[in-house]
Amino acid sequence: MEDNETESIVSSEASTIIGTIILTLVFFIGVPGNLFIIWSILFRIRKRSVTSLLILNLALADGALMLLTPFFIVYLALQDWIFGLVLCKTLFYLCCMNMYTSIFVITLLSLDRLAAMAWPHKVPFLRKKSLVIKVLVILWMMTLGFAVPAVVYRTIRSDPGGGKAGENRTVCLAFHQSRGHEVFQYGLETFFGFVVPFSVILGSYGYILRRLRSSKFQRRIRSEKLILAIIVMFGVLWLPYHVVNLIQVVAVLSPKDLQSRLDHVWKSCRAVTSALAFISSCMNPVLYTFAGKGYMKTAGLNFMAKLFEGTAPDSADKKASQAKDQNQQRSKERIYQDSVELQRSKDTSIVE
Repeated sequence: MEDNETESIVSSEASTIIGTIILTLVFFIGVPGNLFIIWSILFRIRKRSVTSLLILNLALADGALMLLTPFFIVYLALQDWIFGLVLCKTLFYLCCMNMYTSIFVITLLSLDRLAAMAWPHKVPFLRKKSLVIKVLVILWMMTLGFAVPAVVYRTIRSDPGGGKAGENRTVCLAFHQSRGHEVFQYGLETFFGFVVPFSVILGSYGYILRRLRSSKFQRRIRSEKLILAIIVMFGVLWLPYHVVNLIQVVAVLSPKDLQSRLDHVWKSCRAVTSALAFISSCMNPVLYTFAGKGYMKTAGLNFMAKLFEGTAPDSADKKASQAKDQNQQRSKERIYQDSVELQRSKDTSIVE
């Protein structure tokens, strides 16, 4: 397209330094953290609930993204793309897939919570493993489709004199043949990758939090707090990325003078906001660790499995059902004992 797309996320020196530091920390926290979650769910939970299946898919997506970070660390550190066109398209495609997968899975977590509150009589049907697996397959297929623009519009270009010490460099960047294509790609990412799912999430949790005021649902507060923390963390860390997307879209549609100023803004912020988005994929293990620290002394390395077993809505319902059955059994025993005592007293009075 125009010259304004010859720059990339490595155009700003300060931005690339900050991005490199962030991604390095993300790699060393996110890779072992997400692998530990996957191991805990696959090998330490006897009966996996819907919640644990969704968290497993979230950890798989986040863990896969964390394994890609070394490529981007090298890119930011060298300010030069040395991996060729195929990896340029593939890596950014996988990153885009992670974005959609993460927000879609978190949306499903919210809808699962909403169903437990609003339609408890339908929960057994909605939580059938076969149905959940079908939904997850559809979810992954959707992410494959939504991420296609990252392949179509991503390419490598030479930037003469743009590297360190004025050397030539190669950049991996989005390149659009028209303004319409640029608006389409970033508008699609922000609308379907943030605005729509996050609106569903906020609507779901607005209803859930109102219901939690009822004492009937107080037992689920701990579970809801954990899922709510995941949602808030995702929203805070991805919001700057999508704001930059919107700035880029507005820049494309603006007059030349305003466009040049807005182009400077999104180009100088793109590396940092992209790195912040990566942080969201390493923060979930940190949240789970804080939430499950109470199990560490008793369960050891199984503390994460205990946490997921304890935060599943179906687990809470099962415990409540068991408690109800126990109370009913005690009531029956008391009634039986009272009837026996009454019969004894009658027999005694007859004998007398």
